[in-house]
Amino acid sequence: MRMRMLLAAAMLMAATTPAMAIDTCSGGNRAARKVTCVVDGDTIWQRGVKMRLLDIDAPETSGAQCDRERAIGKQATHRLQQLMASGYRIIDDGKKDRTSDRRSLVRVILPDGRDAGKVLIHEGLAQHWPNVGNRWCDGRQGNGS
Repeated sequence: MRMRMLLAAAMLMAATTPAMAIDTCSGGNRAARKVTCVVDGDTIWQRGVKMRLLDIDAPETSGAQCDRERAIGKQATHRLQQLMASGYRIIDDGKKDRTSDRRSLVRVILPDGRDAGKVLIHEGLAQHWPNVGNRWCDGRQGNGS
């Protein structure tokens, strides 16, 4: 039993990504290029694999329904980059989301043990998933103008 616990701890430590700047995603062929980057507050690429943070919904940066959603979405993106820059590990739920991308559902765990998604929720930059409606636009459609 103790050997299993030591092995599990070693695997978690080995899976921890060291502290480094995390870029905003850009360009195509991310899988082939094996990039690690942040798309938005709830979507990342890790070594060429597209992943979605489990149990959260962050505002959209592309295709936002209003200016407020886009602005908070950019804040969430930058905050996730900042959190991940201190180092992190990925815990893969083993499930895929229901989108056509079939993204892996994961948790991003920070060096202090916090879940990055829960930090975003606590800071008002994301909400729990599943959710109802678009709280960022108060149900409005369009660009918010």
